[in-house]
Amino acid sequence: MKMFEYMGKELFGRFGLPVPKGKMVASPEEAAVVAGEIGGPVVIKSQVLSGKRGKAGGIKFADTPEEAEKAARELFGMTIQGLSVDILLVEEKLKIDKELYMSITIDGTAKKPVLIASAHGGMDIEEVAEEFIIKRHIDVELGMQGFIARDVVRRMGIPLNSPNGKELVKIINTLYKIFVQKDAELVEINPLVFSGDKVIAADAKVTIDDEALFRQKDLPHVEERTATEKAAHDLGLSFVELDGDIGVMANGAGITMGTLDTLTHYGGKPANFLDAGGGTGEEGTAKALELILARKPKAIFINIFGGITRCDDVASAFASVKKRIGIPVPVVIRLVGTNQEAGRAILKEVGIEAYDFMQDAAKKAVELANA
Repeated sequence: MKMFEYMGKELFGRFGLPVPKGKMVASPEEAAVVAGEIGGPVVIKSQVLSGKRGKAGGIKFADTPEEAEKAARELFGMTIQGLSVDILLVEEKLKIDKELYMSITIDGTAKKPVLIASAHGGMDIEEVAEEFIIKRHIDVELGMQGFIARDVVRRMGIPLNSPNGKELVKIINTLYKIFVQKDAELVEINPLVFSGDKVIAADAKVTIDDEALFRQKDLPHVEERTATEKAAHDLGLSFVELDGDIGVMANGAGITMGTLDTLTHYGGKPANFLDAGGGTGEEGTAKALELILARKPKAIFINIFGGITRCDDVASAFASVKKRIGIPVPVVIRLVGTNQEAGRAILKEVGIEAYDFMQDAAKKAVELANA
């Protein structure tokens, strides 16, 4: 579960990490009130679960409450990376002397937490050369040892005996405490700024392990799924909305990813990722088709390699949906595997000839969507 920036900063504050003065607002009028409470220049930040907000125009500055209200009006209703801006964070504008990067996440290969730090933080952290990135794995049984934090600060070029150096060591130890106690997959500060003699978390990105949410009762719940994605999840289907026009259904995460890649290779634009699973029956398949149709695609591509999933079940579900509610767009089906011939016979009855090969079917689906 990803947390909004303002939630991450509230969490940081509870653990004693220094964060700017600020508050979440849901209207331009609230933005003006908070700006007045803070006094002086403020920054107004769009609260969406994505990066690159600054480059997308999702962050604005204001010197007065009136300017803050005007900026907030411009931000509300914006779309950033496909996400609507419905809430904002208004906080004090910091005097920034230096920007750093600090995070703790999971290294899946090493199967350990890893501390990642750089003296070159900010908007373009992805472009920082590898030589300027410091990584230290952490033994979960030993925890964050003092010498690790001190070594990372030293390698960042910050004198350990300076006020900022001492503060950085404390921040690293606190980040790890948050990471462990809150079952986090990621805790990130970018940028972590030097502002005079203070070190402040100017941003906060926190992701909590979904499987541990049951024991994190004090954390706010953030629903990341769209209404359609949530409906699919409740049905036991893996569904992600995309921005294309070809509806996709396949049976298994791997084959679904391969289907998306193949469509893209031939110039198509998938409208969704839908893994109907390895054992989805007729009812589940019918519901999956209804979810795809709700996206109003120009064409649908169903790619089934039957193992546990029976081809005749998929074909029966498709025929049932077609007869019951109609399918107003062209459909291309690749159907191979268990009970293949029976499934193809059912499809023929409703005017569909199944394909043997994914590439041929994908080409046809792209052709129909572009017609």
